[in-house]
Amino acid sequence: MQRLAIFGGTFDPIHWGHLLIAETALAQVHVEQVIWVPSRNPPHKQAALFEHRVVMLQLATMNNPAFTISLIDRERSGRSYAINTLIDLSACYPNTHWYWIIGLDAFQTLPRWYRGHELAQMCDWLIAPRLLGGETIAQSELICKQVEQQVREQSRSINWQLLHTPLVKVSSSIIRELCDQSHSIIDLVPESVRLYIATHNLYSHNPE
Repeated sequence: MQRLAIFGGTFDPIHWGHLLIAETALAQVHVEQVIWVPSRNPPHKQAALFEHRVVMLQLATMNNPAFTISLIDRERSGRSYAINTLIDLSACYPNTHWYWIIGLDAFQTLPRWYRGHELAQMCDWLIAPRLLGGETIAQSELICKQVEQQVREQSRSINWQLLHTPLVKVSSSIIRELCDQSHSIIDLVPESVRLYIATHNLYSHNPE
């Protein structure tokens, strides 16, 4: 049985923090591939044009053969829900033990996800500590256990582990804000992504 990890999100834009998390999953859990799944219509936020986000993902991941991008969300009508992504990918990759890479902030909201309690048992969860919150590993583990207890109240067991990632203080929202203010993001994203953002004048509210 192969071991694959899903890394879903808006990736608006993808940055070094995302890449470090994915690399950590490869090394720590020994998954064979990380499948990046950009959300076309995320249920709780607005995002840049899907095609732009896909190209930035392709640029950032093209040099790692263990990274694959799935556009399974492209043709889906309506909002993007994680459980639909997992069901669809399971049809494409049979005989797979699934992992789901997720940030601690998002994992805290899992009990409120669409069919979240069902989804919780369909894969193992690889949780990246909160990059900007400053929590210790012990505090992060406590938060995870609290989420686990909430899930257990309505379903069976849930398997999770923390990823031992470097705490890089970067987020997509910070990058968008810096771009809008015409500040440099040279150390926050791969150079190919920085050039793409600049070429297409993404994230600026004052296009020339």
